[in-house]
Amino acid sequence: MEISLEGKAALVTGAGPNIGSGIALALARYGAKVACNDISTDAAKACVRRIERNGGEAIAVTGDVSSEEDVKRYLGEVLETWGRIDILINNAAILGGRGLLEENLGFFNRAVTVAAAGNFLNSKHAAIAMIERGIKGSIVSILSSNAWQGAGGVIAYAFHKGGLANFVRAAAMDLAPYGIRVNSFSPTAPTPDNPELLAEWKKTGRTELRPRPQEPAGRPDWWRPGGRFDVRGMIPMGVPSTPTDIGHCVAWMCSDYARLITGCDFVVDGGARAKYWGYIPAAGNAGPVPLIPLDVTTMDEVDANG
Repeated sequence: MEISLEGKAALVTGAGPNIGSGIALALARYGAKVACNDISTDAAKACVRRIERNGGEAIAVTGDVSSEEDVKRYLGEVLETWGRIDILINNAAILGGRGLLEENLGFFNRAVTVAAAGNFLNSKHAAIAMIERGIKGSIVSILSSNAWQGAGGVIAYAFHKGGLANFVRAAAMDLAPYGIRVNSFSPTAPTPDNPELLAEWKKTGRTELRPRPQEPAGRPDWWRPGGRFDVRGMIPMGVPSTPTDIGHCVAWMCSDYARLITGCDFVVDGGARAKYWGYIPAAGNAGPVPLIPLDVTTMDEVDANG
């Protein structure tokens, strides 16, 4: 079975250097032309460069996913360039945040708006463009393990990711009459594998995707610390996923092989979500088969080229 997205045009929102860039590269490697969106022009252009050095075709479309004016504009740029849109990946989101007792309303509202309005506006206007052109396309929203399980310290993120889980199911019902499929993918703390990102980390000595936040000063006397995370130690297969793993799966979800799959959520997490909450996996297990890479460039090559 050979997956092919030849002849299809895709839009990936939030095409920053980690998950968004990985999905965009995968879609391109499987044959799609990809529009890379980000609120940062530099991030969008970096994603385009990554696709082009791997032999794909891409354009950068900058804009705020929560602005209807911006969404209509950059979707128009995609349609003007390629005359169609077959695939939409709703990946844009604001990471981080704080727990219920410390979060502020401004950050909470902004995080929820980017996720909620971003998924709504892009899905709505991309779907209309598909319907007007008779295209039976695919929409994928990127969720998180936080959509399905409670974790302390990220109340806004947990709220909007959980809401998107049912947005996907409802949108799938709304668009089923048009042959448009809507699904979600839930990453679980993937390990970055973008050579440009890793090279930048190497220069700065960074080793974690989300550095531990500093403890706020002036907490009240009644304050109690929350729990801790051990993501890597709780994966039954012993190895975390990468954006490349996610990209392979999302590309298949957007292919014609998945023609009747809609309203569903997908995971590539080494068994993390299937695990009973109290089970602690044994150390030193065999691990999976080797990763099938998508990027022809290594971190050392990027580092050497400056």
